[in-house]
Amino acid sequence: MGAQAAASLGDARTGPRIQGRLATLAVMAVTAVALVGAALLVNRPVETADGLTPVNLVGSPTGPAPIIGQPAPPLAATALDGTAVDLAAFAGSPIWVTFGASWCQPCRAENPDIQAAYVAHQADGLVVIGVFMDEDATVVSGYAERVGLEYLTVPDPNGRLSIEYRILGIPSHFFIDRTGVLRQTRVGTLDRAGMDAALAALMQ
Repeated sequence: MGAQAAASLGDARTGPRIQGRLATLAVMAVTAVALVGAALLVNRPVETADGLTPVNLVGSPTGPAPIIGQPAPPLAATALDGTAVDLAAFAGSPIWVTFGASWCQPCRAENPDIQAAYVAHQADGLVVIGVFMDEDATVVSGYAERVGLEYLTVPDPNGRLSIEYRILGIPSHFFIDRTGVLRQTRVGTLDRAGMDAALAALMQ
């Protein structure tokens, strides 16, 4: 066999090998992308029809569960502005504790209404405490500034406060009367009318 014929035969054999390797690499790349996408989809909180983002907190509560008609569970933390947040210190004021996060779409949707309701009822002594689950002070501060939140905002980076309040989905709302008794809980998105109705009942 001549040198030219041998070279042609070698090219004929090499071509399919290269094509086969390229096809294998392409299949591997597509598979990797699909696996990453599936992992992200599985780990991403999915919003339900009632405007609720389910959450799965790891840890065990150490205090009492929130029960309507009973004193609200303790909540002690430090707000972004340095205010020491302690429910006992707000005795005599109606309190609205809302659990959410900047990564939760239903929470973001209702935050302007929470701010507006707070401004409308601030003269009545209303205290609003927004707990931001699994977020540190830097993230919460940036979000609160962009949205214009004026009520007390509390980072809950390790989920400690959320665990104590047995949060299973956000947003979650707790309405506490002037004596410190939990009067109403609401899980899922509240519109402005729902907020005003809950606050009116709280302030009677």
